[in-house]
Amino acid sequence: MTALLERQTLVAGIATAKANGAIVADACKEVGISLRTYRRWSRGDEVHADRRPDAMRPDAPWKLSEAEQQAVLATCMAPRFADMPPTQIVPTLADEGVYLASESTFYRLLHAHHAQHHRGRAKARTKRPPTSHVATRPNQIWCWDVTYLPSTVRGMFFYLFAVIDLYSRKLVAWEVHATETGDQAAVLIEKARWRERLLGLPEILHADNGAAQRSFTLRAKLQELGIEPSYSRPGVSDDNAFIESWFRTMKYMPSFPSRGFTTMEAARDWAMRFVTWYNGEHRHSQIGFVTPVQRHTGASGKILAHRRDIYAQAKATHPQRWSRHTRCWSEPDHVWLNPPSKTEKVATIN
Repeated sequence: MTALLERQTLVAGIATAKANGAIVADACKEVGISLRTYRRWSRGDEVHADRRPDAMRPDAPWKLSEAEQQAVLATCMAPRFADMPPTQIVPTLADEGVYLASESTFYRLLHAHHAQHHRGRAKARTKRPPTSHVATRPNQIWCWDVTYLPSTVRGMFFYLFAVIDLYSRKLVAWEVHATETGDQAAVLIEKARWRERLLGLPEILHADNGAAQRSFTLRAKLQELGIEPSYSRPGVSDDNAFIESWFRTMKYMPSFPSRGFTTMEAARDWAMRFVTWYNGEHRHSQIGFVTPVQRHTGASGKILAHRRDIYAQAKATHPQRWSRHTRCWSEPDHVWLNPPSKTEKVATIN
């Protein structure tokens, strides 16, 4: 539908073109309307607005009455039909000798009353925010998961259990098994606590929703150790991004055997070498390019301070080589898992 002001402008423009000798059909084509439309608009002394929105349209004589519509809705909301779609309701009523309306009418009425997908026990889907945690020291929050390690036998895999510290990125525990169970995970977490000499830590263990992660055995062990379990949203791998990123780093190593490990011992040997390199030699970009072990033990502060002194001396020796400040050798004082909004961040840290 074209607005009244636009109609008047187009008709006036075509009339001006016609007065200057232009062919009306060509002028109509130029402005994007048909000759018939122009004649309908310019009929009479003045251009009128579109009358279709205000037109009175009588109801079809076969339209369902208000009582009939309410009967259809009441039938759909009845307990025995509340969980059924119209494709099941209509045949059931027909078998009972009842006809209320066609299947399409059932759907149309349900859509009109916003009841098609949320009748009975069905509820509207709600967006659940991810679980957020902030780590301000080592061994406060751990994240863990299990990944497949391929074998040389098609269809057979080894399972790498890995636990990473959120604050330092140090891999605090890992094991390779032929199966994936909650019992193995519970033993792994307890061993990690002994190895780290912890009492009452970590405070939180975050994982996804796998069978081993949700197992009763693991949850019972966490309760015994005083660790709070935390879980990602179902089907959202990004909620456990730190351990997923570690898996990607591992599997994209040039030395990773893409054709598979011949034995479980070979998989364990390779994992041992990678973890040793990652924890003790790999300078992580997100923690000031220090190794996870250096940050985990608190040695990173002196290392970064030494780097700042080296750069300060270099700038003092050749100040003309720096137009501004030297490189900022620093590390974050806290790490977020699934960071919330800025306002919530400030409130949580404070």
